[in-house]
Amino acid sequence: MDNHPLAQVEHRLGHYGRFGVELGLERIQRLLAALGNPQQRVPIIHVAGTNGKGSVCAYLGSILGAAGYRVGVYTSPHLVSWCDRISLNQQPISPADLLNTLDDVEAAIDPTEATPTQFEVVTAVMWLYFARASVGIAVIEVGLGGRLDATNACDRPLVTVITSLSLEHWQRLGPTLAHIAGEKAGILKPNCPAVIGPLPEEARQVVAQRLLAVGCPSLWPEPAIDLGDRAQYRGGKRLSVSGTPLDAPDALVGLTYPLPLLGSHQRVNSALAIAALTLLRSQGWDIPVEAILEGLAQTRWPGRLEWVRWQGHLLLIDGAHNPAAAEALRGYVDGLVRSEEQGVRSQQSGSPSPPA
Repeated sequence: MDNHPLAQVEHRLGHYGRFGVELGLERIQRLLAALGNPQQRVPIIHVAGTNGKGSVCAYLGSILGAAGYRVGVYTSPHLVSWCDRISLNQQPISPADLLNTLDDVEAAIDPTEATPTQFEVVTAVMWLYFARASVGIAVIEVGLGGRLDATNACDRPLVTVITSLSLEHWQRLGPTLAHIAGEKAGILKPNCPAVIGPLPEEARQVVAQRLLAVGCPSLWPEPAIDLGDRAQYRGGKRLSVSGTPLDAPDALVGLTYPLPLLGSHQRVNSALAIAALTLLRSQGWDIPVEAILEGLAQTRWPGRLEWVRWQGHLLLIDGAHNPAAAEALRGYVDGLVRSEEQGVRSQQSGSPSPPA
């Protein structure tokens, strides 16, 4: 076997891949307890949803880093290597650090108990790495669903976010939007504020009921106003733990900001990220407007409506993997066609031209 650390990681994690996907918290909780519960030492923003999770995590990671925090970000699946999933201050974990942390996680696995899944092992690696690195805050993307996802081992997130909901993974999450919404809403925790994106009515009702049941104050931001390659945050409806409207000021309403990620859906995703920052600021986190603007401008999310040049050809790369994502991709491409037909080199976020 190749002795390069990344090759060893691939080989070792491949062993757990054969156990497939098996949702549940017992195995990850047992493993984290054996590691000293590192998840309890990491303040987090927890992000669930069908689409938009990665973009929201990318925005938040970039902004919090610009604000001076030591920021961890955990996303899945990876684009190129396992290192892509775990980043610290915008830099992926090194193969050596990944391998060393994996060594410690595997040493904590009890051979007499049920073997953890591949995702559970990697998630444990993430928690341990972030705890040892003393991150100031981490942005954690749910892997699948939410309620029984390994990332849900943290019981006191600073903020939770549900980006969107559509039919996906119905074999495991349930056959209807209501079933899927119930699983996503499983990340909501008592008295922990939540940001909720635009949802189909069937899903909205389930999430609203869960918010009331656990006593979560919530913020439901509107999509940002389209200003071409910029956008304007307009806030949204705020509800108390009892579901009654709150007349709470939002100093970020009216903020005009750069929007580097492509597609009209980024007006939703960027608004969700800014709403999460509103809630963090209300908790005392120091996130100046200047850092928000800088972080948004510097946000990158490779492989999602990304233009690249390869052997002299301009290519559009996107990982659309479900009907809603495919519709967003189609809308973007249709916008390119309309712009070309009109002879317009549009740079609008909803229908931009490819780079020259």
